[in-house]
Amino acid sequence: MSRTDEVADRLSQLRAAGVRHALLPLRIFLGVTFVYAGLDKLTDSAFLSASGDGSIGDLMRGVRDTSAIPALVDLALKAPVGFAVFLAIGELLVGLAVLAGLLTRLAAAGGALISLSLWLTVSWTATPYYYGNDLVYLMAWLPLVLAGAPYLSLDSRIRSLRSRRTA
Repeated sequence: MSRTDEVADRLSQLRAAGVRHALLPLRIFLGVTFVYAGLDKLTDSAFLSASGDGSIGDLMRGVRDTSAIPALVDLALKAPVGFAVFLAIGELLVGLAVLAGLLTRLAAAGGALISLSLWLTVSWTATPYYYGNDLVYLMAWLPLVLAGAPYLSLDSRIRSLRSRRTA
């Protein structure tokens, strides 16, 4: 094999590795961000209050009339602290699962649903629309919903173990 062929072969291998691992930076970013968001909410006593500055209750009351789905906000307002805890734990679990690559498609779908609900309520009135980051997060989750975590994940490890057992 000539030197040119070796270089071309190595470049081809690098491109293939890049394609295989293309979603890894997105997975790490979304996982870390959602773990942080969940922990931030769970440790913020002001956020975990029904009323007051920085509370989930005041936030929900503030966006109720401008959200795309006021009934969804009304539902959250029935138990604002419970909703805040549910949201924070959901974000934490989604983030941890995506980081570990465990049930990644399901976790990413959960992240997409959280982002969708926040977009339709909290950031719905952002003008122009691209100022509202929840829509961007929704779109960022979709590749992981479609592809999962095929490499460097518990999902891939489990698949590998299952295929060995059946072989």
